[in-house]
Amino acid sequence: MSKMLLSIHVLAAILTIGPITVAASIFPRYARAAGAVGEIADDGEERGERAASIAGLLHRICRGYAIAGLAVPVFGVATGARMGILTDAWLLVSTVLTAIAAGVLVLMLLPLQATLLELTAAGAGADEKRTRPAAARLSGLTGIFNLLWTVVVVLMIFRPGATTGG
Repeated sequence: MSKMLLSIHVLAAILTIGPITVAASIFPRYARAAGAVGEIADDGEERGERAASIAGLLHRICRGYAIAGLAVPVFGVATGARMGILTDAWLLVSTVLTAIAAGVLVLMLLPLQATLLELTAAGAGADEKRTRPAAARLSGLTGIFNLLWTVVVVLMIFRPGATTGG
C-alpha cells in the first residue's frame, strides 16, 4: 500500500507541479509582449493580442493545476503516515517548504498574474511603467517558487537522516 500511495504522490507532483512551474515561468514573457502596440505578425494578427491570449491560457493552467495540486500533499501525508515517518526532520522541512511554495503560488503568483492580465487587457498601450516592473517581480517570485520545489524534490530523494533507506 505504501508503494501505491508513494506512486500516486509522485505522479501527482509531476503532473501538477510540473505544468505550473513551466507555465508560471513563461507567463511574464507573454504578459510583457501583450503590451506590444501595433506590431503585426506574419498572419496579420496583432502580436499583442496573441501574447495576451497565451498569457491568459498560462494563467488558467497555473490556476487549474494549483487546485489539482492539492492531491500532492494529501497523498504525501498519507504516504508518510503509512510509512511512519511523519515526524522525520526531512519530511517536516519538506512539508514546511511545500506550504511556503503553495503560499507563494496562491497569495503572490496567481494574483500578480491576474493583475498583469488586467493591465494588458486595457488594450494597446497598456501602462508599460506598471507592466514591466510587475512582470519582473513576477519572474523573481516564480524563481523562488521553482527553487522551493527543487529543494523539496532534493529532500524527497536524499532524505537526510531518514531511517527508511535512501
